[in-house]
Amino acid sequence: MTDKLKNLLTLALAAGLLYGFLIWGVLRPDAALSVTERRPLTQRPQITVQTVLNGQFAEHFARYTLDQFPLRDDLRALKSLTGYYLLRQSDQHGIYLAQGQAAKLDYPLHEDSVNYALSRFSYLYDTLLAGTDARVYAAVVPDKSYYLAEANGYPAMDYETLFRTVAEQMPWAQHIDLTPYLTADSYYATDAHWRQECLPDVASALANAMGVNLADTEYTEVTADAPFYGVYAGQSALPLAPDALRCLTSAVLDACRVYDYETDSWLSVYDGAQADGADPYALFLSGSKSLLRLENPNAATDRELIVFRDSFGSSLAPLLASGYKTITLVDIRYLAPERLPQYLTVTDQDVLFLYSTTVLNNSDAIK
Repeated sequence: MTDKLKNLLTLALAAGLLYGFLIWGVLRPDAALSVTERRPLTQRPQITVQTVLNGQFAEHFARYTLDQFPLRDDLRALKSLTGYYLLRQSDQHGIYLAQGQAAKLDYPLHEDSVNYALSRFSYLYDTLLAGTDARVYAAVVPDKSYYLAEANGYPAMDYETLFRTVAEQMPWAQHIDLTPYLTADSYYATDAHWRQECLPDVASALANAMGVNLADTEYTEVTADAPFYGVYAGQSALPLAPDALRCLTSAVLDACRVYDYETDSWLSVYDGAQADGADPYALFLSGSKSLLRLENPNAATDRELIVFRDSFGSSLAPLLASGYKTITLVDIRYLAPERLPQYLTVTDQDVLFLYSTTVLNNSDAIK
């Protein structure tokens, strides 16, 4: 075979691959969602004179082609495998592996983000809590990198400064340290969240600090049938072994019910159908909800608890249910604090601010 023929064949093969993927990408239906990354994919942009002239079309179209490229997930996996195992890169897409866990690099500490979150908490205190008989507490949930990053040679945010800043800017709250009750194994290996079956000691620590008695509860572990691939499995594009998704049930929790202010409907504490959905962690209190009220009809007390929280509170709150008549859960990532007086009247409730270091360090979503 002559060199000229070899060059022509090489050119033809390259052109065939290029135009083949182009035609495939044009003809295939656009995917709406990336299951592995748990996010909506960019859709085909509408072309107008204005968007072309101001550059928005080119920017949107670039994101669209990246999101809708044929074999996108397979190529991402190949890239991650090559980078991590062949090129020995320390992380993939900001996800690293250590001690059998996948964790996200969240570095450095963004003090402006923490200060913004704390300013919104202070607004809540000033407008809802000040002048009442509410007993106010605060607890920061460390992300798993608190236990993994520095110990395994990865950069870690300055957690001590974060904890100190929270305490200094929330002098009106009693602070509860959760770090002694958690380890790296308290979290899902493939996800950011903590495992509910590891939280009874955390719930007891919070209850003791708040002066509430949790009924002697014998929990039964229920394991979801579907394997749980957490958000880090999709983000890293590495072939990680799945977690088991478990929830803790009891006679107390079986009798509880949850009111959803968004839909004006009643929910169960655990939504088993979510375990097979796009976000299996939504098993706990039906996932991302702005305002919920968990009611315990068999409570031995009239005490009430209000929890300002992020998603970590979804799996913890049920474990506090035996100590309260009602637990109201507020997520100000979805409900602006200015609207809360329409729904909440604070008198003498216990109030807990429960936020993860991840949300505090990336607080743009807080309204």
